[in-house]
Amino acid sequence: MGFREVNHKMIEATVVPGTRLYSQRGAMLAYRGEVSFTPDIGGGQGGVMSMIGRRVANEATPLMTVEGSGTVLFGHGGHHVQVVELSGDTLYVESDRLLCFEGSLRQQTVFLGSQGSVMGMVRGQVSGQGLFTTALTGHGAVAVMAHGGVVEVEIAPGRPVHVDPQAYVAHHGDVRNRLTTAIGWREMVGRGSGEAFQLELSGSGAVLVQASEEKL
Repeated sequence: MGFREVNHKMIEATVVPGTRLYSQRGAMLAYRGEVSFTPDIGGGQGGVMSMIGRRVANEATPLMTVEGSGTVLFGHGGHHVQVVELSGDTLYVESDRLLCFEGSLRQQTVFLGSQGSVMGMVRGQVSGQGLFTTALTGHGAVAVMAHGGVVEVEIAPGRPVHVDPQAYVAHHGDVRNRLTTAIGWREMVGRGSGEAFQLELSGSGAVLVQASEEKL
């Protein structure tokens, strides 16, 4: 299998017998061959807890399981699509920015508070982003969505990167995150942009940042 970028808003995925893909509902644009699409009520390879995580994160529908023999065109809402190839490492993706991924990857739902303490919860409540992030581990391809294109910013030891929470798409590597505030608590009410909040990522790895703060 594999993903081929058709243009910056669409990818083509090859499906072969005995393998599967997982995609966001509504992401299929067209397909060739004998390909089936069924709701993945088991939560992908993340199991029941992964499904519960998505439910709590207000994702009303499960992922779709894609199987058979053929090719599928994926895209969603006219958003920019970026393909990330994993070689045994882990990619953390905002759950609502995940377009599709190969079934060879292990899926797990991660509560942001586990990395950012209680501030992870504040990030989700105030900035409008989800409280849950999808972690994908192993060897395979992932397609993520963003507004206006994506740039990868390196995170090096002693050189943390500060990102507007609404511009955050994904990150990989040995990275820790925490939410910091640029203004006082009294002034934060009603503000969710990077001027009020900054997501600090430190360690060694990279973060994918979208060009627009618009929510998906």
